[in-house]
Parts: sequence; C-alpha cells; structure tokens
Amino acid sequence: MPASSVGNDVDIDIGALFASLWRNKLRILVGSLVLTALAFLLMSLVSPKYRAETRILIETGESVFTRPANQQADDRPVLDQEGIKSQVELIGSSDLLKRVIVKLDLAKNPELSAGAEPSALSRLFGAVGIGNNPDEETRDDYILQSVRDRLLVYNVAASRVIVIQFSSKDPTLAASVANAIADEYVATQQSAKSRANTDAAGWLQPEIADLSQRVKDAEAKVAAYRGSSDLLIGQNNAVLATQQLSELSTELSRVRANRAASEASAQSVRAALAKGAPVETLPAVMASPLIQRLRERQVQLNNDIADLSASLLSGHPRIRALRSQLADLNNQIRLEARKVLGSLEAEAETARLRESQLTSSLNELKTQSSKAGEEEVELRALEREATAQRQLLESYLTRYREASSRTDRGYLPADARIFSRADRPIEPYFPKKIPMTIAAFVASLLLLSIITLLRALFSGQALRPASPQAIVAEDITPPVAVRSIPEPVQPVVEPTQPVAGPVAPLAADIHEMPEEPAVSEAKEQLAEMDTLVAQAPAEAPAIPTGHSGIANVAMRLMASGAARAVVVSPEGDEASALTILLVRELADRGVRVILVDMTGSGEIGRSMLDDKNLPGITNLLVSEKHFSDVIHPDHYSQAEIIPLGNHDPSKAMQSVGRLPMILNALQSAYDLVVVDAGPATVVELKHLLADGTELILGVVDPDDPDVAATAKAVYDAKLLEPELLTPFEKEHLRLDSGRIVRSA
Repeated sequence: MPASSVGNDVDIDIGALFASLWRNKLRILVGSLVLTALAFLLMSLVSPKYRAETRILIETGESVFTRPANQQADDRPVLDQEGIKSQVELIGSSDLLKRVIVKLDLAKNPELSAGAEPSALSRLFGAVGIGNNPDEETRDDYILQSVRDRLLVYNVAASRVIVIQFSSKDPTLAASVANAIADEYVATQQSAKSRANTDAAGWLQPEIADLSQRVKDAEAKVAAYRGSSDLLIGQNNAVLATQQLSELSTELSRVRANRAASEASAQSVRAALAKGAPVETLPAVMASPLIQRLRERQVQLNNDIADLSASLLSGHPRIRALRSQLADLNNQIRLEARKVLGSLEAEAETARLRESQLTSSLNELKTQSSKAGEEEVELRALEREATAQRQLLESYLTRYREASSRTDRGYLPADARIFSRADRPIEPYFPKKIPMTIAAFVASLLLLSIITLLRALFSGQALRPASPQAIVAEDITPPVAVRSIPEPVQPVVEPTQPVAGPVAPLAADIHEMPEEPAVSEAKEQLAEMDTLVAQAPAEAPAIPTGHSGIANVAMRLMASGAARAVVVSPEGDEASALTILLVRELADRGVRVILVDMTGSGEIGRSMLDDKNLPGITNLLVSEKHFSDVIHPDHYSQAEIIPLGNHDPSKAMQSVGRLPMILNALQSAYDLVVVDAGPATVVELKHLLADGTELILGVVDPDDPDVAATAKAVYDAKLLEPELLTPFEKEHLRLDSGRIVRSA
C-alpha cells in the first residue's frame, strides 16, 4: 500500500519507487562489481596473517598416590574463576614474555624487530641532542610490545581452559611462540613449587628441633605431677577414687531398692494376717515351697468335700473328718506365712544395716573424689599441653619429610597441563578473501540501491497526489478514526406521476440503469415486493408517494451516529433485498458505508457484484485473504461490500472469535458498517452486537411466522430494541412486547 500521512497532499508511490531501481539496475550492478573489485584488490595487497593456538587446562597435578597425607581424597585444589583470571595475567606478564623472547631469540626476527630499529633521521637527531637516542633497553621494550600486540590470552567461559593465541605473518613463528609461552608457563609453575618446597623445608627444620625439646619437657611435667598427687588411674582412663565412688553409688542404689521391696512385702503379709484375710495369694507367701505344697493339699481337700457332699449329709463322719483336716491345713498355712513375714523383716533389717555401711563409705569416697578432681584438673591441663606439642611436632615432621622427599626426587607436578599444542596453521585468518568479497558485493549493492531510492524520493519521481479515498489498513486494530455522519435531511420528493407502491421510485431508478445480470435480479426482487405490498390488508393506511420505510431507517441511522447496524432477515433473501436498498440509500446520502454479507446463501454479493465467486468474509475469517482482497465496490452506488466468499462457511465460523476485531477495523475506516445476518438466531446475534450498534429487523410480510418468532426471541433475550425495515412506512408498524402490530 502507498504510505501516506494525514495533512500531506502527496503520497509515496511504492511502484514508482521500486521502478527506479529497475531503471537503474545496470548502473547499480556495474557499480557494485567495481567496488567489489576494488575491495578484492585491496585485500590482495594485504599481507596474510596466521594465528596459532595452544590450550592449557588448569587442574591438580597430584595423583592419588602422591597426594599429601593431610589432604582428603575428595579435595580438589583447583583455582576458582578469580584464580584462573590471575593465571591469564601471569601468562601475559612481561617477565614471562621476556624469557620467551630470549629463549627463541625473537630480537633477531625481522617482523618483530621492525619497529625497534631507529631510522636514520632518528639517529641523526639523537646525535645532535634532539630527541632521545634509542638504546638497547628501549629496543627490548619495542620487541616486547610487538610480541604483546600479537598475543591474545583468554579464559574459555565456564571452564578452566586458558587459550594462548599468537598471530604472525610466518605460520611457523606463530606456532612456536604459542607453544614456547605455554611451556614457559608450566616451567614457571614448577619453579614456584620447587622454591616453596625449599623454603618450607628450611623453615621446618629448626622448628622441629625446638618442638622436640618442648614435647619432652611437657611429658616430664605430666609424669612428675601424677606421681606427687597419687592419682591412680582405673578402668576407662578414670581416677581410681572416682571409679570407686561410681561403683559404690550403684551398689547403694541396689541395696536401697532391695530394702524397700522387703519392707513392702513384709507390710502386705502383716496386714493380711492382722485382718484374717487369706495370705496364700500374696506373692511373697506363694514363693515359699512349703506354702505351695500346703496349697495343693488344701485344693485336694476342698475337691473331696465337694464330691462327698453330693451323696452324704454335712454331719456325716467322713465329711466332718475332711473338714477337720482342712482347718488344720489352714492353720499350718498361716503359721508358715508368719515365718515368711519374719524372714522378710529380717531381710529388710539386713538391708538397712548394709545401707548404713554403704552410706558411710560413700561419704568418705566423696571427700577423696573431690580432692582427686581438683588434682585431675591440673593434670589434664598438663596433658593437653603435652598432647598439643606432640601433635604439632608430628605434623611438622610429616610435612618436612614430604617437602624433603619432593625436593630430593625432583617431583614437582604443576597445576596445569598442555592438552592441545599449536600446529603450524595452513590458512590465514586475515584476510578472508572470499567471504569479505561477497560481503563487499552485498554491501555495495545495498548502498547503491539506497542511494537510488533516496534520489528518486528527493527528485519527486516517486511521489504522487494523495488519494481522497479512505484506505482500510490490513491491521485489524487500526487507530480510531474521527467519524463524521452527515446531518439527517429530509428527502426531496419531486412527484412525477402516481405510483402504485412505495418502492416505485427506487425501482424506477434501478430500471434506468443498464441491463446487467445484477440489475435483472434486483428488478425481480422489487417486482416480488410490489406484489406483496399489493396483497397487503385493505385496512392498512395509504402510503405517501415517494416516502418509503427504507428512507426513514436510513435517516434514523444517520441521526443516531451508530457505527454498526446489524440487519436480521427472517424471511431470507426476500428481506435481504431491503438491506441492499438501505445501503444504497445511505451511500446516496453521502455516508461512507460498507455491507458485510453473512446471510449464509451469499445472494447479496451475487446481486451487487458481477463476479459470482469473489473472496469475502469467510476468506478473511480464516486469514486466507487480506482486507484489500475482499472489499469490492458496488457497481450501482458508492457503497462497498464484503461478500460471503468462496471458503467453506462451516469451517470459517470456527474462527468466529476474529469477527469482532474485523468489524472494529472496518468501523475505523467507514462511517457505518452494515451486517446482514440473514435469519440469524439470538445466540448468533450476540457475536455481532456491541456498543454503538443498531439492530434492524427486515420485514416484508409482518404476518410471516418466522418474522414473529424472531421478534419475540429478540424481545425475550432483552437485546436491543430493533428498528423495522419495511418497503412501506415504518410508522404503521410497531413492536409491542416482541409482537409486530399495525398502528391504527
């Protein structure tokens, strides 16, 4: 689409703009080739540079067999990110690079020493005292700077890999310098470890001698104090007095428990004897073997008495003898119980005496243990001092032996490994002739094209006068446009001759148009409406000439300022013909109006357009077409129409959610959007109604059952109060509680 801006009188003609590129295609192509050839020539004059790369991995050099004893098996003495960055700086340090320069004799290399050699003019100025006369030290600095300029050292992100890159015109020199720097870095690490081991061994040797004497003195103090304080050590490394105190306390607790148990048992037996209760059930009594045998005899006598009582009287000699034996047996049990009671009391008394003796011994041991505790505190302090000195001595001895063995055997593994040495590069990294030549061609082609487009714009060749017609943007949410609806005006009627029906003036206008297929169909529809009007009931009032219901609806829409009008046609294509007349009436009154055909039959599009199979609203819903592809002008008015389209309507309605956005986009470009929904239901109408919407009911025959049912359904659903679009005066028809009635 041509780009335009509000308030300007010219637009950019995209077609003319790109036509200027086609007209100057030869000039652009030749210019691009010339610039590309110049770029290729310049790259051919540049000396190629080669880059070699060596990679170093920072990792521990110790194996599991040579790791120091004080390190755990899972210790990983690997540098963190800050430490690795420090190693990168170490590799690029001046001292290390100077050693590499001496090792490879780089001072004699022509490439590196080119800037170090002073010119004849510099020597002349230095001889006469103007400027500085370059000396050998300055020359070394120049060579060092030259090496540093060609060196790149960096750490690979999220890894412990350090990359050393060196660039040179000589590929062999590039590889040798990169490898020499890596080797010197590893040698520097080994040298640092050797120096650290030597320093550690030299410091540890006198410290070990001093610690040995201190350990000997501390252990002598421990032995002397233990002998003077008589602190004998028992089991579990505890002082003997403390151990005896613990054992005596345990024994006292056991004796007290036994005494308490004996007293309780004696008390229970004493109480049972005093009350005359049976004592044979007491646990202490039942524990006696004699009581158990007497108890068994008692049970046997009771069983015998019970057996004889079944056949003999209670006074029988046999029963009386058994009962006498039972009484004697009970007396024996009670006597034995008293003996058990005496035994328990004697046991309790013995326990009390034992408890008294243990308590006295415990008090004596407490005094001894308290004194031993005080002496033990001092002894432990001396032992701790001796233990600390001994552990420190053992640690120093272990480290000294490790340091001495590593120094003697020359085992000094570095915490870095060269895992990728630099090879002699084959291809130069600069310049890349083929990629850079292609890039130069594309850049020159683009630059010359832009210059040509700007030239066409500034010369006015790609500009055209702005179009007064509104353009529908393909964006379905365009900015809100200012809508201007013409003020409603009364139609000017110039009666020429009596007419029989209200649609005769409109029909006459259409009959004057050229004979087209769409015109013929419109004539047939108008003829059918004339027949329906002629068959209207006789009580219907006369219709004024030239004043139709279509004109009234058009005036009301213009006066309301509605942005959208939804027409329901319950009678199908017959009532949809009224929608065509309404849209043309609005267009004739100067309203920028567009009609959207959603009747399902597509008859409106076929009536207003010559082509029967044009893309329309169904194609727009499925994003198959753009707005500019589905909007078509009406051949008989200034209105525009979006037909039903040639896509499957059932599949298109699956994307009905895009319909409100499409209608909003149309409202921003037109004064009024008219949607003919055909015989739509109330549920389908809810997708079309929004703020600023007018609902119109197309009626040809007010007595049609479909018309009455639609009006009643709209009323029950509490939708908008519909306007009545009829081929005769609207004032003679009105809605009353969802029913269409004629006014008196």
